[in-house]
Amino acid sequence: MKALLLAAGLGTRLRPLTLTTPKCLVPIAGKPLLEYWLEKLESENIDTLINTHYMSELVIEYLKGHPHRNRIETVSETILLGTGGTLLKNRKFFANDSILLVHADNLSRFSLPAFQKAHAERPSGCVMTMMTFESPAPETCGILELDSRGVVTRMHEKVKNPPGNLANAAVYILEPSIMAHLESLGRDVIDFSTEVIPHFLGKIATFANTDYHRDIGSIESYEKANLDFKT
Repeated sequence: MKALLLAAGLGTRLRPLTLTTPKCLVPIAGKPLLEYWLEKLESENIDTLINTHYMSELVIEYLKGHPHRNRIETVSETILLGTGGTLLKNRKFFANDSILLVHADNLSRFSLPAFQKAHAERPSGCVMTMMTFESPAPETCGILELDSRGVVTRMHEKVKNPPGNLANAAVYILEPSIMAHLESLGRDVIDFSTEVIPHFLGKIATFANTDYHRDIGSIESYEKANLDFKT
């Protein structure tokens, strides 16, 4: 398995923090957000690709002296390609391996081996496994409906009064076969939530993160994460 850490976002909702620091490097309990992911991936010896855009030079500078630099590659996007577009453009990096796809503006604590095991044992016909969590603010998330096998049948993206609070954590394990769908779209910029997930409904297994997951998407969420991880 190889990993893609998506770290190109502008972080507009985290201003003023992100006026001088890219979102992926904002500190959580004294440690850059990106570092939580890099430590987890290194513990499982996973080669990692990180895409950059906003303040990319600061991300690259941070990684220069990283102790696991030999397992990390970066790619800078002058024009943001969307998650699907980034996957497709870098398909040679992933080759025929499964892909751990991570929106690196999330702070998540879970067992990666357990996630990998759930994917290996996914229901027949599923081409990806989506991490889920119970959201305290479901109207701000993609809320899921599952069948009896735990497979995603519907997703309600940021709607009022969604049917439940089981949310998409935006962390996935993908099979390389999804590249064929990305290529069939015939363009460079591809949105994962609107152009990939809907196509594969009924073929998306799930893994429940019952430990900790938070989208560091606002100052309020950022402050809560710092309190949660304060030692």
